[in-house]
Amino acid sequence: MALKIAHGDGFIAALDQSGGSSPKALSAYGIGPETYSSGEEMFTLIHAMRCRVLNSPSFNSDSILGAILFEQTMNGGDGRGGPFVAALRAKGIVPFLKVDQGLEDMREGVQLMKPMTRLSKLCERARSLGVFGTKMRAVIHQANEAGIERIVRQQIDCGIQILEHGLVPILEPEVSLACPERSKAERILLELAEREIARLPADRKIIWKLTIPEQDEFYDQLAQSEKVMRVLALSGGYTRDEACKKLSHQSQMIASFSRALLEGLEVNMSAEAFDRAIGESIEQIKQASFSPA
Repeated sequence: MALKIAHGDGFIAALDQSGGSSPKALSAYGIGPETYSSGEEMFTLIHAMRCRVLNSPSFNSDSILGAILFEQTMNGGDGRGGPFVAALRAKGIVPFLKVDQGLEDMREGVQLMKPMTRLSKLCERARSLGVFGTKMRAVIHQANEAGIERIVRQQIDCGIQILEHGLVPILEPEVSLACPERSKAERILLELAEREIARLPADRKIIWKLTIPEQDEFYDQLAQSEKVMRVLALSGGYTRDEACKKLSHQSQMIASFSRALLEGLEVNMSAEAFDRAIGESIEQIKQASFSPA
């Protein structure tokens, strides 16, 4: 799995919408909030959407290297009577688990992750199911060096804990597209990321998931670090076309898209139309991941 993630041709699908992002994902899919009356019903609906993606013939290891899952998805079925994680692995797709428990309120221009009180148990459960790695997200809203330093330190600290459980962490300090000094924030983030990865244990690697930078090839040096397995790009608030166009200028980044991957899918599509739509999305994102302009 490490070889596939580090060197494979493809990208990582993000199927980890949480309680905050699931309503938007369902609405885009054609399921409005009037359709469900509880969080449990909402997650049942979004799990069904994820199973439909999983079981699409176009969702395969020719283009999909890995998939990031929400905890309930990891623990759930594949829609065909088997476990979701086992179905992913049977397709040759590497499973990851979202482990953060949401964001703190903004302070010093950033939102740190809330304390992860269940991290050890989540890691143990993930390992037992054959999960390869984890993902955790924080958000940078302003080019505040003190705030960004706190975010990077927290990501590395938690990453070290995850490595101790034998899993590979994806660190996601997202720079908001609305950040008024985005280029400055990205410069601060890069400097601190390169400094803080020195604290990682010897011979252990992590994965970064970052906002597509304003400057082309900006994260090349980070991607080439001996302690970095891969650098992923998140789609943020971009449409799929916009995200793919920008990603095509970053030769050392591959996609890890969520909303952009699912863009255009509708609950009432026939099986053939659904597979065709997800297949076109996957092909476009794969080409952007390996077609630097």
